[in-house]
Amino acid sequence: MFLHGYNLQQRYLRPWTIVQEKLTPTGFVEFFVANGLLRFLIPMLFAISGYLHANFDSAPTGPRIRKRIRTLLVPYLAWSALAMAMTYILELFPSTRGMVLSSGIAYIDDNRRLLHDYHWYELLRSWLLSTIAYQMWFIRVLFIYNLAYQAIRWCISHKIVGWIFFPAAAMLWLSTLGTFFLEGESLFFFSLGIWLFKTGVPLETTARRRIYARVWGLVFILSASANTWLAFKGYSLLGNRVYPVLTLMHPVIVISGLISCWFGLDNFARCCMHNKRFITISAFAFFIYAFHTPLVAYAIDPVLSWLSPLPAFRLLAFVFLPLAVIALCIALAALFRRLAPRSYNILTGGRGIA
Repeated sequence: MFLHGYNLQQRYLRPWTIVQEKLTPTGFVEFFVANGLLRFLIPMLFAISGYLHANFDSAPTGPRIRKRIRTLLVPYLAWSALAMAMTYILELFPSTRGMVLSSGIAYIDDNRRLLHDYHWYELLRSWLLSTIAYQMWFIRVLFIYNLAYQAIRWCISHKIVGWIFFPAAAMLWLSTLGTFFLEGESLFFFSLGIWLFKTGVPLETTARRRIYARVWGLVFILSASANTWLAFKGYSLLGNRVYPVLTLMHPVIVISGLISCWFGLDNFARCCMHNKRFITISAFAFFIYAFHTPLVAYAIDPVLSWLSPLPAFRLLAFVFLPLAVIALCIALAALFRRLAPRSYNILTGGRGIA
């Protein structure tokens, strides 16, 4: 959510992104959080998904695929269509059309920046592949990996192919190469999760691992801080050499963040799981994930304009816009689940249904 609430001038973040504006406390905090602290979350989710999928290896393939269609493919197609419908409606009115234009979400070229400008095959492609609800790429790719699980598992388990597969997947991750069906970062960590389960690597937290987690946590904070500083100041010092430096710092941030949080946040996770309010809210997690974009992207510029008279207005928007959208999502999800439980069940793939 906060990753998508990033509101500096250049909003599409990559590992090697250079910030083309003056370093300010607001800029540092936003980049540090969005392109530093939060960068390990998607890799961790793919690793967990691979681990859990391998855990149910003995289940029949047919029923498992049918379940994935219900829990992944159907929600992906439904939310993609809803995002397109919402965008199309916003484009109908001059007062809201500017929100779509300023977000750049529907951009094809300088002359076609709205869904209304799309050809029919571009609308179809947007629905199936390059969805307006761009965060749903995770669900699309995860479904493809579930279909390809047998092949991925074979590559990992084979004594010779495994030594080729993992370095190749790692290179895909570092290069950030990918297509609509294959994405380097996700493939590497989904495969890593499978490998961790199949090899029986112990993942339980011990006192010794908590100490290691603190060391990795320090590496995580320092590397994310250095990465942020270089994003603002690196080009003036290193020129084009800053790009490979930032690219190589990215895996350090991801790996250190993943290890430190996996083994270092047990007590925090335990407290959350014993908190009734957290459990209640977490039931709406998928709805929040699916609905918040493109809503946040469309709201950024209007909120910035509204808050502009205030000091540090961009930082205020970065913090409070995502929180406001989360609150809205929870309210809508609770109401929707009560009034139309069957439709809610379809949209969420059965998640959050008592």
